Amino acid sequence: MQKDLLTVKQAAALSGVSVRTLHHYHKLGLLVPAQVTEAGYRLYGEKELARLQQILLYRELDFSLEEIGGLLACGPDALHDALEKQSLLLELKRQRLGRIIDLTNRLLKGENIMDFNAFDTTELEQQKEQYAQEVKGRWGNTAEYAEYLHRTGCYGKEEWDKVYAGMGDIFQRFAACMEDGPSSPKAQALVKEWRDFITKNFYTCSDEILQNLSQMYEHDPRFVATFEKTAPGLGRFIASAIKASC
Repeated sequence: MQKDLLTVKQAAALSGVSVRTLHHYHKLGLLVPAQVTEAGYRLYGEKELARLQQILLYRELDFSLEEIGGLLACGPDALHDALEKQSLLLELKRQRLGRIIDLTNRLLKGENIMDFNAFDTTELEQQKEQYAQEVKGRWGNTAEYAEYLHRTGCYGKEEWDKVYAGMGDIFQRFAACMEDGPSSPKAQALVKEWRDFITKNFYTCSDEILQNLSQMYEHDPRFVATFEKTAPGLGRFIASAIKASC
C-alpha cells in the first residue's frame, strides 16, 4: 500500500461517513479513490479527502448529489469562491437555528408565542438558488455536468496525473509560441489540440463553450492567476488565439 493512503474504512472513520456512502460516491463519480488495488481495495489520499470535505459541506447545505456533482465540476481553481459562498450559506443556516433555539427557550419559560418566522428558510433558499444558477451560468448546463461526471467518474490517480500532465504540456507550448502571435499556425494548431483535449477528457467542447472558456481565461482572476504561473499574459494570449480561430 502506498504511504499516506487511507483504506476506505480509515477514510470513513476519519470523516464520519459510512463505508457504504464512500462506495456510493465512487459509483456516482463524485469521489474517485486515488487508487484501487488489484484486490479491489479503495485507497484515498489528501486530494480525495479534501474533495470529500467539499461534498460534506454541500450536503450540510442540503444540495442534492446531482447538484454537488455540477458544483464540483468547477475544478480546484474555484475552491476559494466556493468556500466564500458556503460560508455565507452556513451563516444563514446558523442564524435560522439560532432563531429556533431562541423560540424554544422562550416557550420553555412559559411565554405564549405564536411565531413561525423562526422556521423561515426563504433567504437561505434564495441564496442557494443564486449560487446554483451562478455555477450553471459559468460552467454550462446539466447535460454538460452529466457528461463531465461520466467522463471523469472512472478516473483514478493515474488518469488524473496524465490529464494534468497533458494540460501542462499544451499550456507550455502555447507559452512558447506567444511571440509568433495568436493567429500564427502554431497557436491555431494548439487551439484545435486544446479543444480536442477537452472533448476527449472532459466534455464535448462546442464553438460556444470554447468561446465561453476564452472569456474566462482572459477575465476570470482565478484562471488568469493559474496561467500566469506558466507565463505572464498566457491566459489573454490563449483567449486571443481562440477568438482568432473562430
